[in-house]
Amino acid sequence: MPGAMKSIAKRILQLFDELERETIDLHSFFELAGGNVPADREAVLDAITELTTQGLLRVGAGSDFYERTEEGRLALAGPRDVTLYARAGCHLCEEAKAELAAPLREFGAALREVDIDCDPVLCERYKNDVPVVFLGAKKIAKHRVDPAAFRRHLKESTR
Repeated sequence: MPGAMKSIAKRILQLFDELERETIDLHSFFELAGGNVPADREAVLDAITELTTQGLLRVGAGSDFYERTEEGRLALAGPRDVTLYARAGCHLCEEAKAELAAPLREFGAALREVDIDCDPVLCERYKNDVPVVFLGAKKIAKHRVDPAAFRRHLKESTR
């Protein structure tokens, strides 16, 4: 998580998972992350501004709607949260997923697959580099997964 993220900013990022929504409107942030008194609303606005500046949120389709970026999701990732950036039809991505399977079960880690072709920013970032594997917010593999190194990373994440 970037620096010492304030609790209100963290709450804003968590709301996307709790509500299972891609976009959230400003009124919902006021209601669920802050409050309706002016000082609370100002704190929510300040947090949204900071999260947007850090690239963890972006303005959505309407000016009062916001989307959490992939960086915002990774900022909340726990030490055993594994993200596999891949694309459909990629044989290296399928191989990586297979290499991850046993260590994921062994360590009780969670896998989240993200299709880069569904997000223009991720597609541009990783277009020639899939698969890419993150453990928490740290990139640990690109193109191929070394199962021994992956196990080592998982083991170190428990310390």
